[in-house]
Amino acid sequence: MTVQQEIEQRLQSRFSPVFLDVANESHQHNVPPNSETHFRVVLVSSAFDGSSRVARHQQVYAALAPQLEGPVHALALHIYSPGEWQQREGDAPVSPPCLGGSKAEGS
Repeated sequence: MTVQQEIEQRLQSRFSPVFLDVANESHQHNVPPNSETHFRVVLVSSAFDGSSRVARHQQVYAALAPQLEGPVHALALHIYSPGEWQQREGDAPVSPPCLGGSKAEGS
């Protein structure tokens, strides 16, 4: 099972989302080909109704603890309740381009 599949499975199991998108964005960073280290997660679940942004992130970090201890280096989280997602009209921010870490950069 890939790291992306593990993340998807854990989030599905824990949050029963109405929408889930897990994107491997590793290719946008200075990592070896086929890496699974940088992910963007858009997660919409009623489990987040009434929760603060910090509490939501803590819940996701707890659910993904094994992945965060191992292969995952960066995790961009966009977490919404169904009502918030509806207000956003199903739109989540895109990840900005990577601005560092290139081996070609001088110090």
